[in-house]
Amino acid sequence: MRKNYMAVLEYDGTRYDGWQKQGNTKNTIQARIESVLEKWAKEPVEIAGSGRTDAGVHAKGQTMNFHLDGTVCASPKAALDYLNRYLPEDIRVLSVREVPEQFHSRLSARRKTYAYYVETSDKKPVFSRKYAYGLGKRPDVERMRAAAEYLVGEHDFKSFCAGRKVKKSTVRRLDTIEIIEEGTRCIFLYKGNGFLYRMVRILTGTLLEVGLGSRKPEDMKEILAARSREAAGPAVPPEGLFLVRVEYDGE
Repeated sequence: MRKNYMAVLEYDGTRYDGWQKQGNTKNTIQARIESVLEKWAKEPVEIAGSGRTDAGVHAKGQTMNFHLDGTVCASPKAALDYLNRYLPEDIRVLSVREVPEQFHSRLSARRKTYAYYVETSDKKPVFSRKYAYGLGKRPDVERMRAAAEYLVGEHDFKSFCAGRKVKKSTVRRLDTIEIIEEGTRCIFLYKGNGFLYRMVRILTGTLLEVGLGSRKPEDMKEILAARSREAAGPAVPPEGLFLVRVEYDGE
Protein backbone atom coordinates (compact mmCIF):
# COMPACT_ATOMS: atom_id res chain seq x y z
CA MET A 1 0.00 0.00 0.00
CA ARG A 2 1.37 3.38 -1.00
CA LYS A 3 1.54 6.05 1.68
CA ASN A 4 1.66 9.83 1.35
CA TYR A 5 4.39 11.47 3.44
CA MET A 6 4.89 15.14 4.23
CA ALA A 7 8.37 16.35 5.16
CA VAL A 8 9.69 19.66 6.49
CA LEU A 9 13.24 20.46 5.46
CA GLU A 10 15.91 23.11 5.50
CA TYR A 11 18.62 23.80 2.96
CA ASP A 12 21.41 26.15 2.00
CA GLY A 13 20.62 27.13 -1.57
CA THR A 14 24.02 28.70 -2.29
CA ARG A 15 25.33 26.04 -4.67
CA TYR A 16 22.03 24.95 -6.21
CA ASP A 17 20.11 26.07 -9.30
CA GLY A 18 16.94 26.46 -7.27
CA TRP A 19 14.32 24.03 -5.98
CA GLN A 20 12.66 22.78 -9.15
CA LYS A 21 14.27 20.12 -11.31
CA GLN A 22 15.13 21.33 -14.80
CA GLY A 23 16.05 19.73 -18.09
CA ASN A 24 19.37 21.54 -18.38
CA THR A 25 20.74 20.76 -14.91
CA LYS A 26 20.55 18.09 -12.23
CA ASN A 27 21.85 20.50 -9.60
CA THR A 28 18.54 21.35 -7.93
CA ILE A 29 17.14 20.54 -4.50
CA GLN A 30 14.25 18.54 -5.95
CA ALA A 31 16.53 16.49 -8.20
CA ARG A 32 18.88 15.64 -5.32
CA ILE A 33 16.06 14.45 -3.07
CA GLU A 34 14.31 12.48 -5.79
CA SER A 35 17.58 10.75 -6.64
CA VAL A 36 17.95 9.55 -3.05
CA LEU A 37 14.34 8.35 -2.86
CA GLU A 38 14.54 6.56 -6.21
CA LYS A 39 17.59 4.56 -5.10
CA TRP A 40 15.64 3.50 -2.02
CA ALA A 41 12.38 2.67 -3.78
CA LYS A 42 14.08 1.26 -6.91
CA GLU A 43 11.59 3.20 -9.04
CA PRO A 44 10.98 6.85 -9.92
CA VAL A 45 9.66 8.93 -6.99
CA GLU A 46 8.29 12.41 -7.64
CA ILE A 47 8.21 14.95 -4.84
CA ALA A 48 6.05 18.07 -4.71
CA GLY A 49 7.37 21.15 -2.95
CA SER A 50 5.25 23.90 -1.42
CA GLY A 51 6.87 26.37 -3.79
CA ARG A 52 9.83 26.99 -6.07
CA THR A 53 12.74 28.81 -4.48
CA ASP A 54 15.14 30.41 -6.97
CA ALA A 55 18.83 29.71 -7.41
CA GLY A 56 20.74 30.84 -4.32
CA VAL A 57 17.64 31.08 -2.10
CA HIS A 58 17.54 29.19 1.20
CA ALA A 59 14.86 27.50 3.31
CA LYS A 60 14.37 26.95 7.02
CA GLY A 61 10.93 25.41 6.62
CA GLN A 62 10.23 24.19 3.09
CA THR A 63 7.65 21.41 2.87
CA MET A 64 7.29 18.58 0.39
CA ASN A 65 5.23 15.44 -0.03
CA PHE A 66 5.91 12.15 -1.76
CA HIS A 67 4.45 8.65 -2.05
CA LEU A 68 6.26 5.44 -1.10
CA ASP A 69 5.16 1.83 -0.92
CA GLY A 70 4.74 0.54 2.62
CA THR A 71 7.06 -2.37 1.89
CA VAL A 72 9.84 0.12 1.17
CA CYS A 73 9.14 2.63 3.91
CA ALA A 74 7.66 1.17 7.08
CA SER A 75 7.30 4.46 8.97
CA PRO A 76 7.87 8.24 8.81
CA LYS A 77 10.99 7.77 10.97
CA ALA A 78 12.40 5.35 8.41
CA ALA A 79 12.00 8.01 5.70
CA LEU A 80 13.55 10.69 7.92
CA ASP A 81 16.56 8.53 8.76
CA TYR A 82 17.14 7.37 5.19
CA LEU A 83 16.93 10.85 3.67
CA ASN A 84 19.28 12.40 6.21
CA ARG A 85 21.74 9.55 5.82
CA TYR A 86 22.14 10.03 2.08
CA LEU A 87 21.35 13.69 1.38
CA PRO A 88 24.28 16.16 1.19
CA GLU A 89 25.14 18.19 4.28
CA ASP A 90 23.45 21.34 2.98
CA ILE A 91 20.02 19.64 2.84
CA ARG A 92 18.45 18.38 6.08
CA VAL A 93 15.01 16.88 6.69
CA LEU A 94 13.58 18.10 9.99
CA SER A 95 10.46 15.95 10.24
CA VAL A 96 8.35 13.44 8.31
CA ARG A 97 4.75 12.43 8.94
CA GLU A 98 2.08 10.47 7.14
CA VAL A 99 -0.72 12.60 5.66
CA PRO A 100 -4.01 11.88 3.88
CA GLU A 101 -3.82 10.80 0.25
CA GLN A 102 -5.32 14.08 -0.99
CA PHE A 103 -2.70 16.25 0.76
CA HIS A 104 -0.48 18.24 -1.60
CA SER A 105 2.27 20.43 -0.16
CA ARG A 106 1.60 23.30 -2.58
CA LEU A 107 -2.13 23.07 -3.22
CA SER A 108 -2.96 22.50 0.47
CA ALA A 109 -0.81 25.39 1.75
CA ARG A 110 -2.69 28.25 3.42
CA ARG A 111 0.06 30.73 4.33
CA LYS A 112 3.81 31.18 3.89
CA THR A 113 6.40 33.21 5.72
CA TYR A 114 9.54 34.54 4.06
CA ALA A 115 12.43 36.41 5.65
CA TYR A 116 14.93 38.65 3.90
CA TYR A 117 18.16 39.65 5.66
CA VAL A 118 19.98 42.90 4.89
CA GLU A 119 23.40 43.75 6.34
CA THR A 120 23.81 47.50 6.83
CA SER A 121 27.43 47.66 8.03
CA ASP A 122 30.16 48.60 5.56
CA LYS A 123 31.35 44.97 5.37
CA LYS A 124 29.37 41.80 5.93
CA PRO A 125 30.30 39.66 8.95
CA VAL A 126 32.43 36.73 7.84
CA PHE A 127 30.25 33.91 9.15
CA SER A 128 26.93 35.23 7.82
CA ARG A 129 28.19 36.77 4.58
CA LYS A 130 26.51 34.10 2.40
CA TYR A 131 23.10 34.67 3.96
CA ALA A 132 22.47 38.43 3.76
CA TYR A 133 22.48 41.20 1.19
CA GLY A 134 25.30 43.66 1.85
CA LEU A 135 23.59 47.04 1.52
CA GLY A 136 26.43 48.83 3.31
CA LYS A 137 24.28 51.68 4.64
CA ARG A 138 21.50 52.19 7.18
CA PRO A 139 18.01 52.73 5.73
CA ASP A 140 15.30 54.64 7.58
CA VAL A 141 13.25 51.83 9.12
CA GLU A 142 10.29 54.02 10.08
CA ARG A 143 9.88 55.21 6.49
CA MET A 144 9.94 51.61 5.29
CA ARG A 145 7.37 50.57 7.89
CA ALA A 146 5.11 53.38 6.73
CA ALA A 147 5.47 52.21 3.13
CA ALA A 148 4.78 48.61 4.11
CA GLU A 149 1.37 49.58 5.50
CA TYR A 150 0.21 50.35 1.96
CA LEU A 151 1.18 46.83 0.85
CA VAL A 152 -0.56 44.83 3.58
CA GLY A 153 -3.90 43.37 2.55
CA GLU A 154 -5.24 41.94 -0.71
CA HIS A 155 -3.86 43.67 -3.80
CA ASP A 156 -2.86 43.02 -7.36
CA PHE A 157 0.92 42.65 -7.00
CA LYS A 158 1.69 42.51 -10.73
CA SER A 159 4.17 45.41 -10.34
CA PHE A 160 6.12 43.22 -7.91
CA CYS A 161 6.32 40.17 -10.16
CA ALA A 162 9.28 39.42 -12.44
CA GLY A 163 7.33 37.06 -14.70
CA ARG A 164 6.44 38.99 -17.84
CA LYS A 165 4.02 36.37 -19.20
CA VAL A 166 1.89 35.75 -16.13
CA LYS A 167 -1.33 34.04 -17.20
CA LYS A 168 -2.82 33.45 -13.77
CA SER A 169 -4.12 36.03 -11.32
CA THR A 170 -1.51 38.26 -9.70
CA VAL A 171 -3.79 39.09 -6.76
CA ARG A 172 -2.32 38.02 -3.44
CA ARG A 173 -2.93 38.75 0.25
CA LEU A 174 -0.14 39.96 2.51
CA ASP A 175 -1.20 39.47 6.12
CA THR A 176 1.80 41.20 7.71
CA ILE A 177 5.10 42.85 6.86
CA GLU A 178 7.47 43.25 9.79
CA ILE A 179 10.75 45.13 9.57
CA ILE A 180 13.05 44.32 12.47
CA GLU A 181 16.39 45.84 13.43
CA GLU A 182 18.79 43.32 14.94
CA GLY A 183 22.24 44.79 15.47
CA THR A 184 23.53 45.82 12.07
CA ARG A 185 21.00 43.60 10.31
CA CYS A 186 17.62 44.64 9.00
CA ILE A 187 15.17 41.74 8.71
CA PHE A 188 12.06 41.87 6.52
CA LEU A 189 9.36 39.30 7.43
CA TYR A 190 6.51 38.70 4.98
CA LYS A 191 3.45 36.54 5.74
CA GLY A 192 0.81 35.93 3.11
CA ASN A 193 -1.36 33.44 1.28
CA GLY A 194 0.97 33.24 -1.72
CA PHE A 195 3.87 34.93 -3.47
CA LEU A 196 4.60 35.67 -7.11
CA TYR A 197 7.88 35.08 -8.94
CA ARG A 198 10.58 37.12 -7.14
CA MET A 199 7.86 39.08 -5.33
CA VAL A 200 9.64 39.17 -1.96
CA ARG A 201 12.91 40.31 -3.51
CA ILE A 202 11.20 43.10 -5.46
CA LEU A 203 9.15 44.20 -2.44
CA THR A 204 12.34 44.40 -0.38
CA GLY A 205 14.22 46.31 -3.07
CA THR A 206 11.39 48.81 -3.34
CA LEU A 207 11.09 49.27 0.42
CA LEU A 208 14.84 49.83 0.63
CA GLU A 209 14.51 52.63 -1.92
CA VAL A 210 12.02 54.23 0.45
CA GLY A 211 14.40 53.72 3.35
CA LEU A 212 17.24 55.35 1.42
CA GLY A 213 15.12 58.35 0.44
CA SER A 214 14.67 57.83 -3.31
CA ARG A 215 10.95 57.07 -2.92
CA LYS A 216 8.20 58.23 -0.58
CA PRO A 217 6.12 55.76 1.48
CA GLU A 218 2.93 56.83 -0.31
CA ASP A 219 4.48 55.91 -3.67
CA MET A 220 3.42 52.32 -2.93
CA LYS A 221 -0.16 53.20 -3.90
CA GLU A 222 0.92 54.32 -7.37
CA ILE A 223 3.18 51.31 -7.85
CA LEU A 224 0.35 48.92 -7.04
CA ALA A 225 -2.04 50.77 -9.33
CA ALA A 226 0.44 50.77 -12.24
CA ARG A 227 0.43 46.95 -12.51
CA SER A 228 3.79 47.21 -14.28
CA ARG A 229 7.13 45.72 -13.26
CA GLU A 230 8.87 48.92 -14.38
CA ALA A 231 7.04 50.90 -11.69
CA ALA A 232 8.66 49.04 -8.76
CA GLY A 233 12.24 48.93 -7.53
CA PRO A 234 14.98 46.39 -8.24
CA ALA A 235 14.99 42.80 -7.03
CA VAL A 236 17.55 42.38 -4.27
CA PRO A 237 20.00 39.44 -4.60
CA PRO A 238 18.87 35.89 -3.71
CA GLU A 239 21.34 35.13 -0.90
CA GLY A 240 19.37 37.07 1.74
CA LEU A 241 16.08 35.24 1.15
CA PHE A 242 14.74 32.36 3.29
CA LEU A 243 11.48 30.44 3.11
CA VAL A 244 10.77 30.23 6.83
CA ARG A 245 7.47 28.42 7.24
CA VAL A 246 4.52 26.95 5.36
CA GLU A 247 1.20 26.67 7.20
CA TYR A 248 -1.72 24.31 6.59
CA ASP A 249 -5.25 23.91 7.94
CA GLY A 250 -5.24 23.01 11.61
CA GLU A 251 -1.88 24.64 12.34
